[in-house]
Amino acid sequence: GGFVKKFVHQSSALKCEMTFTAFIPSSAATGNAKASCLYYLSGLTCSPENFITKAGAFRAAEEKGIVLIAPDTSPRGIDIEGQDDSYDFGSAAGFYLDATEPKWAEHYNMYTYITKELKEIVNAELPVSEEKQSIFGHSMGGHGALTIYLKNPGLYRSVSAFSPICNPTDCPWGVKAFTGYLGAENKEAWDEYDATLLLSSYEGPKTPILVDQGTEDTFLEEQLKPQRLEDACEQAGVPLKLRMQDGYDHSYYFISTFVEDHINFHAQHLR
Repeated sequence: GGFVKKFVHQSSALKCEMTFTAFIPSSAATGNAKASCLYYLSGLTCSPENFITKAGAFRAAEEKGIVLIAPDTSPRGIDIEGQDDSYDFGSAAGFYLDATEPKWAEHYNMYTYITKELKEIVNAELPVSEEKQSIFGHSMGGHGALTIYLKNPGLYRSVSAFSPICNPTDCPWGVKAFTGYLGAENKEAWDEYDATLLLSSYEGPKTPILVDQGTEDTFLEEQLKPQRLEDACEQAGVPLKLRMQDGYDHSYYFISTFVEDHINFHAQHLR
């Protein structure tokens, strides 16, 4: 049961037309009660369709009565020199931050888009509870989910991630993105989008965090660094369940294997 719907809207935060996809369980489509809502932030190169078509999340979301929201990964339909030159910067690589470098600052405001504008649209247009919302993501989207959760205590009930970029201020993907969007010298701004560093000043609810990471992920050591997140959580007193999944890589096969666990994890906190 349930329905998949695609939404297109004009974004004031990104100054372009944006698309997001939603799974609406049958209980939310037919009843008067407001459903819980779970946002999924995708990784590099992805669109709003990747999670919806590849993750196999509908059965668990239907069973738990949870609306799934899958937004895009960057502004679209704009023309900025260099935005399509590489897979890890620009188009489909917005890194869920608000850019401050003049070239990118007009459009690349994915942090504001996810935390404010998209939430307002979803709350107004879909049968969701404004109080019962959580967030998760993969890779760059795992970074986005963790940082957005930590920067906005109480806005989301819970957070989880698959293969997140845990310490982007100290990995090639993050350094490239932060240099381009925030400026090479603006290191204080970099720190505001690094989950490992944000934990040192986090004073919000100590809700457990779930992270799944494949042991055969080719990006594990250079880009993802989950042990740093584990150390930071321990120092901050935030419970982290880091599951190193033997033999799994960075792909949607990995996500589809464990997505039901993540939906069930969030369902416990969305009651």
